[in-house]
Amino acid sequence: MSRTDFKSKLYYRTCCLALFFLAAAASFNGFYGKWHFREAGTSAFMAGASLDAMLDGTAMRPYVYRQLLPMLANWIDARVPDQTKDRLYAATLYNGKLFREDFIDSPLARNRACFLRYWVVYTAVFLFAWIAVHAMYLAAKAAGYPPAASALAAIAMILLLPYFLTRGGFLYDFPELAFFALAVWMALKFDWGWMVPVVALAAWNKESFLLFIPALYPLLRRRSSRLSALAGTTLLGLTCAAVYGLLRLRFQHNPGGTVELHLSDQIDYMLHPSNLLLREKTYGLLVLQGFNPLLWALIAWTALRGWRFLPRPLQRHAQIAAIINFPLYLLFCVPGELRDLSLLYVTLLFLLAANLTAWIASCVGERGNAPTRQSA
Repeated sequence: MSRTDFKSKLYYRTCCLALFFLAAAASFNGFYGKWHFREAGTSAFMAGASLDAMLDGTAMRPYVYRQLLPMLANWIDARVPDQTKDRLYAATLYNGKLFREDFIDSPLARNRACFLRYWVVYTAVFLFAWIAVHAMYLAAKAAGYPPAASALAAIAMILLLPYFLTRGGFLYDFPELAFFALAVWMALKFDWGWMVPVVALAAWNKESFLLFIPALYPLLRRRSSRLSALAGTTLLGLTCAAVYGLLRLRFQHNPGGTVELHLSDQIDYMLHPSNLLLREKTYGLLVLQGFNPLLWALIAWTALRGWRFLPRPLQRHAQIAAIINFPLYLLFCVPGELRDLSLLYVTLLFLLAANLTAWIASCVGERGNAPTRQSA
């Protein structure tokens, strides 16, 4: 590689790093402004899933199963000396204002028993938002899309996420997106053995990652024999099931249950068209909730335009994810919560990347290089 090429790559990678940071920060702010961490003292308080209940392990099932960040925060908090916590708690800014009162707008973050753990979770959720952008960029590139289209698609997805977190948003939503994208990227680039620790952490973050494992089979099959891909899919699924089983045993006495049946609620919701025009504040603006005709029309249009450009393994991945996700959404999910269609996040990323590839090619006059079916 020449010195000029090295400098160019370094420049573009630095720009991507900065742009991904800004997009992740904006997306995290859009999420946090709506939902915080569902703690008391905020408009988004949810007693059965608030951060303090998650930290104490008293939250309702199934929310309490999503323990990756709460357990990480508890682990760090237990190892930081009390005198260090006291200094952090009393830390002030240059103007004499307490750091804990200026940095995060939450009553729980000002609580002496919880403030450090709150900061850990707050920081970790943002870092996962940043990781998610990088992971989506890598996944789109691994699928064969140009770097510019991959970067724009990743930025668009992370900025859309607060709109998908309609009627509810939780501390594990950004990690979930990051793990989905990481799993797809690794399935496209590496042997499945490297994915075992990733899927274990993903299931620790949210048990529904187990449902995503079958959709990885077409991607694993691309790099290996049918037997090896089946073995990999099975082992990855067993890894997720083992993590979930341990969490179920740990919190088996908590109130709540594994799932709630919402089919009748879904039918009632869809029979009232006015529900499609409900409003919600996102990014500080009062707009239509994510579950609205405009968004669905844009997604459908994006899918219709981009589907033929998806490589065959990605089409199979999307079909498996849809077959799993849509029935479960109708049966067990709260009406209007688009976040419960999260198994299709990566598919939407690829559809955006395909359309952006065609758009960029047309803008620079390279109509002969418009995307054709690629071999992922």
